[in-house]
Amino acid sequence: MEYIRLGSTGLQVSRICLGCMTFGKKSDRWQYVLEEEESRPFIRQALESGINFFDTANVYSNGASEEILGRALKDFAKRDEVVIATKVHGKMSDAPNGGGLSRKAILSEIDNSLRRLGTDYVDLYQIHRWDYETPIEETLEALHDVVKAGKARYIGASAMHAWQFAKALFTADMHGWTRFVSMQPHYNLIYREDEREMLNLCINQQIGVIPFSPLARGVLSRKATITFDETPRANADALIKARYDREDNMAIVERVSLLAEEKGVSMSQIALAWMLSKPVVTAPIIGATKPLHLEDAVAALSVKLSAEEIQHLEEPYLPHPVISYQ
Repeated sequence: MEYIRLGSTGLQVSRICLGCMTFGKKSDRWQYVLEEEESRPFIRQALESGINFFDTANVYSNGASEEILGRALKDFAKRDEVVIATKVHGKMSDAPNGGGLSRKAILSEIDNSLRRLGTDYVDLYQIHRWDYETPIEETLEALHDVVKAGKARYIGASAMHAWQFAKALFTADMHGWTRFVSMQPHYNLIYREDEREMLNLCINQQIGVIPFSPLARGVLSRKATITFDETPRANADALIKARYDREDNMAIVERVSLLAEEKGVSMSQIALAWMLSKPVVTAPIIGATKPLHLEDAVAALSVKLSAEEIQHLEEPYLPHPVISYQ
């Protein structure tokens, strides 16, 4: 395993982060998740492979993901040797203040997350989305107080427009509040719109980048001949088809497939090797529902692509409508 500092901080994280959205409790919304006994072997496998970085969120399976991760890490690892990241924003109840980034919501949800995770602090506390109804000043001051109370070591952000992130960084600096140290963007070989502004902003501001969906919800890990309706995740996740069902995407998938065959590795390894070749990327967040998923992710660290191979993979890309995260 390789390790790298998260942005400008001194925090060392593994170059692969295990995403825990697929660990939880099955429901109508979360049909494809693994329940606790199925999930625990993956967390243990990640630790044994050298992964020390784990990402979850309060909203994943309505808190069950945090509970599963917390119990597994307590059993399999020492708390100060792992980096736990979670998120706040999602609707946790139908009450008027059951979600969002108000001071009330943040101060309540950090305590709820800590209770579910079974820990006194999280290493990285991230805002899951931009809150259009709460002033960013209120959100940032509340996050600053969370850090000063010792409940989070660092704060990060996810899935927003570059102007919003720039505003948040500027506002924190202006008031002397704790600054975001990481950005979790939607980024992969078939959705690269954040290369326009967000990733350049992160380079300029020395922000750690931990992309989600590096395999495009599995689209980059299977041949273009496999349809969107042939996997359990695709059947349960409408976003896969909405975000990725484009002809030009399939041209890229085909090139990933051919290069994987040429190198004798999996498609997942090629897609992740492409991402790891980008200096701006700290650690892609990968999900795992089969042991091979973790094995491929770790193996990707050893796959090196030439400049010509990278150009060949990127060449068919066409601009996409920018996803607006509400």
